[in-house]
Amino acid sequence: MNSLHPRLYLILSFVFLLVRQASAQGSSTLEINKAGELIGESGFERLIGDVEMRHQNSLIYCDSAYFYRATNQARLFGNVRIVDQEDPIRTSSAYAEYDGNKKLAKLRDNVVFTNQETTLYTDYLDYDRELNIAYYFNEGKVVDSVNVLTSEKGRYEVSIEQITFEDDVVLVNPDYTMKTNDLVYLTIPKSAETKGLTNLISKEGNTLDAQNGSFYDTQNKQFQFFDGVVETETSRVKAIELFYDENLAYYEGKNDVRVFNKERNVEVFGDVGKYWEERKYSLVYGNALVRKYFEQDTLFMTADSLISQDNELDSAKFLLAFNSVNIVKQDLSGKADSLVYNYNDSSIQLFNDPVMWNQKSQISSDSMTFYIVNENLDRVYLKDNAFIITQDTILNFNQMKGRKMMGYFSEGQISKMDIDGNGESLYFVLEADTASQGINMTKSATIKLGFNEGAIQRVNYGIKPDGRFIPFQNLDEDNSKLSGFNWRFEERPDMDTIMKWRTPVEIDPDLKNLFKVPQVEIRMPTDEEIEEELKKRGAMPVKRVFEQKKSPIKSGNVQS
Repeated sequence: MNSLHPRLYLILSFVFLLVRQASAQGSSTLEINKAGELIGESGFERLIGDVEMRHQNSLIYCDSAYFYRATNQARLFGNVRIVDQEDPIRTSSAYAEYDGNKKLAKLRDNVVFTNQETTLYTDYLDYDRELNIAYYFNEGKVVDSVNVLTSEKGRYEVSIEQITFEDDVVLVNPDYTMKTNDLVYLTIPKSAETKGLTNLISKEGNTLDAQNGSFYDTQNKQFQFFDGVVETETSRVKAIELFYDENLAYYEGKNDVRVFNKERNVEVFGDVGKYWEERKYSLVYGNALVRKYFEQDTLFMTADSLISQDNELDSAKFLLAFNSVNIVKQDLSGKADSLVYNYNDSSIQLFNDPVMWNQKSQISSDSMTFYIVNENLDRVYLKDNAFIITQDTILNFNQMKGRKMMGYFSEGQISKMDIDGNGESLYFVLEADTASQGINMTKSATIKLGFNEGAIQRVNYGIKPDGRFIPFQNLDEDNSKLSGFNWRFEERPDMDTIMKWRTPVEIDPDLKNLFKVPQVEIRMPTDEEIEEELKKRGAMPVKRVFEQKKSPIKSGNVQS
């Protein structure tokens, strides 16, 4: 070619290009391979019996066809099949219209579109072979080796193995059923992504709901929900971003996380949460909050981080709280650095400078344990540097301290207190509950005190107590307080403290759920049904008008 004259080389190249373009254009022409009978001329031909046509890489079969050669179009009737010779795509239907120029097939009635393991069933399908995209409308069903998906409308992008489902979408596989209105399904990794409201029910009866869409890896059984809630028989987990691995029974949530243990009536909130369902173990951190529900009351607790374990063994059922611990209950409030709540005996252990308040009482020690019985505060055990302060009717501070103390409660108030080791007591002696006469100060190895409505009523001391009475006129700032006295009532947390730490947003029980939408199809009655109903009511239509209109009878067409 290099020996040719340059001008001749250019001419031949141009001719070759024209021939190649002409060949390419010719390849889009519909061709007749065979037919039992051919009727018509070149402009319009009718093919009857065992029809086979060709378009590019596809063979087209049907019982009969109209071929419009001038426009490169065909109408196909009966047992229509389009088979791609290069790609594994097969289509069949009762009727189809094929446009060779636009490379568009419109298939109608009993349409089956197959691509390897994926099969699409519908009655209305438009297949754009240029873009390799199939569109269906008026309901369709896609089946592969794992899932069955149905919807009102859909778009199958074959080249990227992606199907978009719209309106009344239902995904069914052996493990769960899902409903939504907008879903994108990838057939190769068998993953699904939804937008907007999404509801799912597993075969075990567990529910997974999302208000703002979700993502599903159906083969690995991993799910991600946005503003989602997962509910099982024993738990409920919610988060703005919620990840769930069904094989591992593992949840992970971010932003407004809440984990509710139904068996323990305990709900945990936080910024980030992780939950292992089989172990019944959860970790929540970031402005964490606990709500322990009782029949008549609710206990609230805040902390930076929370660990909950609800093992089968009673000895391994607990809740741990770390840093910035605050507790609020109807008859109790307190604060500490860390806390352990044991589910098996309903005890609350507080560590590192714990302080508790019960109405007009303040309790502090190096560590303390509260016991709740029948949902009421029953007793408290104080260890090391135990100190109790109570206010009497005229707001004097009665004080007790010792190495160890055991306090007992009745109807939410301290009823008695046992001090064991290095006991000291200081309490004000009142006259008619209105005037202070002085104080009794006593030191004893053991001290037993009885209370009535927060005021000391009786005191029993151990062997050889050391006591003295100080009259009211001799009281001063020093002798009216035991060593270590520190009234911290202004630190007492309340519900405002809880709400400032985290305000739970309650789950709306009336949120829309697609499984609760009744599947009712409203059908208009036929003319015959309307006429029959009117006969039953004794209202006969004017026969002439009824026959002419052939439509539902209006009030003006009815005679009494």
